[in-house]
Amino acid sequence: MEAASIQTLFTTLSIPSNHTTVGLSNLLSSNSQIKSLFHHKRLPDVGWSDIQIQRLLLELSCLDTNCEESVRCQLGGNGNSSNNNGNNGASTYPHRWTGAGEREGRIYSPLVSSRHFGLGHGIGRSGDVMEPQPKAVGSSALLRLCLRLVLDAVRRGAGLTGLVNKSKKQKQLKNDGAANDNNKSDATNNTNNNGNGPASYGTLLPVCTGMSMALVLSGLRDRANQLDKLANQHDASTNNNDDNNNNNNDESSKTTTTTTERNIVLWSRIDQKSCYKAILSAGLTCIVLPTTTHPTTDEVSTDLNALQVALDKYSHRILAVITTTSCFCPRVPDEVDRVAKLIQGWNSQHCHNGNSDEDDNNNTNTTTNKRGAGIAHVINHAYGLQCTQTNKLLNRACTIGRVDAIICSTDKNFLVPVGGALILSPNDQVIACISKNYPGRASASPVVDLFITLLSMGLNGYKGILEERRRLVDVFRVKFDALAKKFGERLLDCPRNTISFGITLDNLVIGTDDDKKKNVQITKFGSMLFTRCISGTRIVPTKETKTISGHTFQGFGSSYDDYPHSYMTAACAVGMGEEEMMEFFERLERCWREYVGKREKEVRKKLKQMEIKESC
Repeated sequence: MEAASIQTLFTTLSIPSNHTTVGLSNLLSSNSQIKSLFHHKRLPDVGWSDIQIQRLLLELSCLDTNCEESVRCQLGGNGNSSNNNGNNGASTYPHRWTGAGEREGRIYSPLVSSRHFGLGHGIGRSGDVMEPQPKAVGSSALLRLCLRLVLDAVRRGAGLTGLVNKSKKQKQLKNDGAANDNNKSDATNNTNNNGNGPASYGTLLPVCTGMSMALVLSGLRDRANQLDKLANQHDASTNNNDDNNNNNNDESSKTTTTTTERNIVLWSRIDQKSCYKAILSAGLTCIVLPTTTHPTTDEVSTDLNALQVALDKYSHRILAVITTTSCFCPRVPDEVDRVAKLIQGWNSQHCHNGNSDEDDNNNTNTTTNKRGAGIAHVINHAYGLQCTQTNKLLNRACTIGRVDAIICSTDKNFLVPVGGALILSPNDQVIACISKNYPGRASASPVVDLFITLLSMGLNGYKGILEERRRLVDVFRVKFDALAKKFGERLLDCPRNTISFGITLDNLVIGTDDDKKKNVQITKFGSMLFTRCISGTRIVPTKETKTISGHTFQGFGSSYDDYPHSYMTAACAVGMGEEEMMEFFERLERCWREYVGKREKEVRKKLKQMEIKESC
C-alpha cells in the first residue's frame, strides 16, 4: 500500500495520525533501501536485518506465478470443494493463476515452501542459465541482482579489478548490437582481455567447483569450435580470392583448411581429485604437467618449462591450460601471470596476433592475422578470493596475458552452504558461452543463500571477515611453528601460500625404518585427530601413490613425485575466529603428546618382547 493510503485507512481505525506517521517512517526507510539496492546494484555498506531481507525475498516471490498456496492446501479441499451455493469448486478457484504445465513450481510441503521463500521455479531457462523466465520474474530479478552484488563484493571487497576499458566496450556494443552475439567479429580478436580485469563479467552456477569446471570447459570447447570454424572459412575465402586474382585455376595450388579437434587440457598438477575428474567428465583428455620444487624454500610450484614443451608438442589440439591459485601447502599458487603471458605469446605466434588495439580502428588486417580461438586459460580460484596476494596475481595476469575464466567457490569464500560457484572473466563472450552451456533450468537455492548472505554482511561485513583472516594469518603461522618445534619438527617454508600451512612429521614415528610401516603410523595420527574432533587437517606421508581414472600419481598429496617430507597441513581460512584457532592448537598439542606416548609405550613393549625371545 502507498503511504497516503495507509494514513487514510489507519485513521478509520481511530489510530492517531501522529502514531501512524512514526510507523510510516519505518516503512518508507525500508522502501528507500530496497529502491537504492535496485538502482545502484551495489552492496550496502552496512548489512541489512533479517526482517528487511525476508521482506524483500517475499516481495520478489510474489512476482512468480506459483506464489499463492501450496499443493498440499489444494489437495486438502480448498480448491475442490463446493461453495455455499452448491456451485462447482472450479468456479470459485481461490488462486489468480492456474497452471496446466508439467512444471508449475508446485511445492507440496509448506515447510519446504517456507525454506525457499516460495521460489519454486528455479533460475534460467533451457537455453541459458542467466535467461529470465516469464513465469518467474521475481526469481529472475533475484538472480541478476545477486550477480551484480557478488561482482561488487569481489571488486570493492576482495580487490579484483573490473571493466576498465568502458569506452571501448560501449563502442563495441554499439557496433555489434549486443554483448552476447557470437558474430563473425568474434573470430578475429575478442579472445583478448582488452585490458579488462578478472571481475569484469560473471555468471553464477548452482554446482560446486568441480562440476563448474566441467561446464566451463564444455562452454570453451563450443566457443573454440565456432571461432576456429569462422577463421577457417575466412581463410578459405581469402585463398579463393587470391587464386581468382591471380587467374590461377589449378586445383592443386589451392590451400585447403583443416580443423584440428581441441580435445586436450594441460593441467598444472595439484593433488585434488575434483579438477582432474572434471576434465574427464567434459569428455577431454588431461595431460598432467609436472611441478617443480623451489631451490631455497619448501614450495612446490609451476613448471613453466614443462608447460612450454607441452604447448609445442600438442599445439592446436589443446583446448585450455588449467592453473590453480588455492591449494594445500607445500603447493603454492601457480604463477598465473607468467602462464597467462606464455599462453598469450604462443597464441600470438600460432593463432592470432593478440593486438587488441586493432579493434579501435575497425581496420583489422585479416589477411595477415593468424586467427581462431587460440589456447584458453582457466584458473581454479576455488577459495582464493580471501587472499589479497593471490587476487593481485589475477589482476596482473589479466593485464599482461590470456585469462578466459576464473572459477570461485561460493561456500568457501562467502560462508554459505555448499552448492554454488561464481565464474569470472574479462571477456563477456566467454561468460555468454558458459551460461548457455548449462543444460536446463537450475536450482535457485545456492543463489538465494548467497543473496541473503551478501545483504546480511554488507560491504563492511565482508571486508571485516577478510581483514580478520589477514590479522590471524601471522598469529597462526607463529603458533603452528612453535608447536612443531616442541616435537622436533618445523614449519614448512612456503611464503607464497598464505591460507594453508604445513609442518613436517619426519620424527613422528619411532622404532622402525620401514617406509610403509611409517606411513601407516603417520596416517593413524590423522585418524586420531579426527576422533578428537579436529577437522580440516591433512596428513600426507611420503611416497604415496594414487590412481585416478587410470592415471597414477606418485607422491600423491604433495603434488610432486618425490617430496622429501611427511607433513600435516592446516588452514587459516575465512570464518575462523581467534578463539577457535587457539582451541585448535591446544587440542592438537594434547593429541600429539598422547600419540607420542602411545608410540613410545608400543616400542618399549616390543623391545621387551624381543629381549624375552632372545633370552629363551
